[in-house]
Amino acid sequence: MSKRTLHIVNGDGLAEQMQKLNLPGELIIWRELLCEGPTSRKLNDKFFNIRKKFLFETYAITEENYEARFIAEVERLKSMQDYDSVYLWFEYDLFCHINMLAAIQVLANKKMDMPVYLVSSKKLKADKEFQPLCQLSTSELRNHYEKSIALTTEDIEIALLVWELYCSDDPLKLKAQIKTKSNFEYLSSCIRAHIERFPDSSTGINSLEKNILKLIESRAITSRNHLLGYALQHQGYYGYSDSQMQQILDRLSLFFSEKENKIQLTEKGLQVLSGKKNFYRELANDQVYGGVRKFDFLYDPELNRLLKL
Repeated sequence: MSKRTLHIVNGDGLAEQMQKLNLPGELIIWRELLCEGPTSRKLNDKFFNIRKKFLFETYAITEENYEARFIAEVERLKSMQDYDSVYLWFEYDLFCHINMLAAIQVLANKKMDMPVYLVSSKKLKADKEFQPLCQLSTSELRNHYEKSIALTTEDIEIALLVWELYCSDDPLKLKAQIKTKSNFEYLSSCIRAHIERFPDSSTGINSLEKNILKLIESRAITSRNHLLGYALQHQGYYGYSDSQMQQILDRLSLFFSEKENKIQLTEKGLQVLSGKKNFYRELANDQVYGGVRKFDFLYDPELNRLLKL
């Protein structure tokens, strides 16, 4: 009897590139952005309903689109049986890691006893930055596949715990997992990036938002699209898409102006970057990460700790 392999792939771009390898097995495409908006631990009707509401209100993604492109794939995964191995194809960033944790939760609920492997981004020789899997050549992608990491039972347990904590209302417990050792090479960096998404206790903006304003201060940026390109290029471990980053720029618009083919900081932008004024009250909204409201906690970068309001 031939062995049956299942590949779970984060996004259509990677799936298209991966299929050029002609690997044996079936393919599940994971199309979500669970690093943003509310979640619950189990991917059931409750989970799907809160995601539908969030995605429609935030990105105008219709219920029909969500059901066809995501729920249908998750239900396929839930119904699959008798696989000899599973390969998780996910990038190094927060966007992909949160999706990966949810996929592992679905696998764990199936109680399938088979080896699970991780195929993730790495810096290749002569690369200054990480290269996304979907941008690799076929030979480079095959090299990553052949060097995939076998996940242990402890790794799976760690993934399930981190997912549960992400879905909870206590990021303090999640922050404690930064020091946990596992075969998920970038998990600690992703948790740290998530913790730094909470507003700075002295300014009200978070680490990524501050970096975007610093780009405006230091670069000759001519338009909103120009700024979007820079923000995407210099976002570090977040892995946000164009639409997600555009939402961030919209929320930051009180800190910069667009005049005569030039983006420049406003007086408020200069104040927040210098730390002369805290804009928490002006920025506070109902934005949610997993199980917690963004503005229910503050991050103190000097002490590297979270403060609950």
